[in-house]
Amino acid sequence: MTRISAVLLLAVMASALYLVHTQYQSRRLYTELDRALALARQLETEHQRLQVERRAQATPLRVERMARDKLHMHTATPAITHYVTADGRPVAAPQPAPEPVKGRR
Repeated sequence: MTRISAVLLLAVMASALYLVHTQYQSRRLYTELDRALALARQLETEHQRLQVERRAQATPLRVERMARDKLHMHTATPAITHYVTADGRPVAAPQPAPEPVKGRR
């Protein structure tokens, strides 16, 4: 009986050590998961902040002001517009449509 008892004792000890190891791994993985989720929340918050900042940077008024101030650009008018064909020859600028004459009622 002592041999069977020794084998059973070794089996119980091995099982206990395996259980402790498994619980340790489980806690370690849970901690890693928690850190990864916290990092994901932080990155999502930063992404949303950057999206808002990008939308604020791309407003038409801001783009036009930067083009005017930094790039020294100005709005195109028919007086300074040059029309060309596909082969590069200049074309006369189209004439604006005449305003309709308002009639009597």
